[in-house]
Amino acid sequence: MRRRTCLGVAGLLVAAAGCGLTSGSPLTDDVEPGSIGRGEPLKGAHLTVTSKSFTEQLILGSIMGIAFEAAGADVIDRTGIQGSIGSREAVRKGDADAGYEYTGTAWITYLGHSKPIIDPQEQWEAVKKEDAGNGLVWLPPSKLDNTYALAMNQENAKKYGTKTMSDVAKLAKSDPGAVKLCVEVEFANRADGLPGMQKAYGMNVPARNITQMDTGIIYTQTAKGNCTYGEVFTTDGRIKSMNLVVMDDDKKFFPNYNVAPMINAKSLKEWPAIADVLNPITAKLNNSVAQTLNAKVDVDGEDPHQVALDWLVEEGFVKE
Repeated sequence: MRRRTCLGVAGLLVAAAGCGLTSGSPLTDDVEPGSIGRGEPLKGAHLTVTSKSFTEQLILGSIMGIAFEAAGADVIDRTGIQGSIGSREAVRKGDADAGYEYTGTAWITYLGHSKPIIDPQEQWEAVKKEDAGNGLVWLPPSKLDNTYALAMNQENAKKYGTKTMSDVAKLAKSDPGAVKLCVEVEFANRADGLPGMQKAYGMNVPARNITQMDTGIIYTQTAKGNCTYGEVFTTDGRIKSMNLVVMDDDKKFFPNYNVAPMINAKSLKEWPAIADVLNPITAKLNNSVAQTLNAKVDVDGEDPHQVALDWLVEEGFVKE
């Protein structure tokens, strides 16, 4: 999934110079158990954490690694692997022990299914069941759902009053010139992108009203109002920082991309406390949290690892 590998390039460059984010380096955070890791149940464990290379994944990988440290483990950081398949294969083959992954990516990209499962819990359960045969265990999912959406600025939201994708489809019929879409090239051509979205909602936006552009430009042009609606990712920090209004996918067309820990089965069998350490943290993750943390990196230029550490301390999961 290109969007799972190409977002947050600026964040990656920041990360490369940051603490503990060079692939294969040991984490050296001076952290102690807070509400997680009491009694250091992972003491004696040597665990390797991985992630993909975009901002959200770098933060999530750091959150996992720091949590393992607080629980007593020695942790090797292999976050920032290019491409979705690389980080997954590292966990599957045992080159890494764990990483945060997306249910939709696993179901569609890794496991080869063409149709997503509408209910997010059922989607996770299906992935968990099928991936068990690949030597992978999926721990309970979060409410963090990094999927596609359409968004608009506040001025246009007041002007047109649309709140759902169905509202956008109605507007496209009643006032075709009002609906100007800005989308990525990939989204414009994906079955689970623009073509499928228009079909599912009975939306007929003329080609002259659809502009293809890079992700970052979509956000700025949408914020300026040059695009009535821009294609966004629901956990992107720029939604909050630019005060954009996200349309509700009321027909549940877009796949669920809920994030959950993906663990090597042998590692979990040897260190079952991994689940106890991660479950409370995963339960706290949602789109609002992700938007805030991602914005600290992509908008404010902070280091992903430090952002992860600060959040864990603020939430009381670990102590410095």
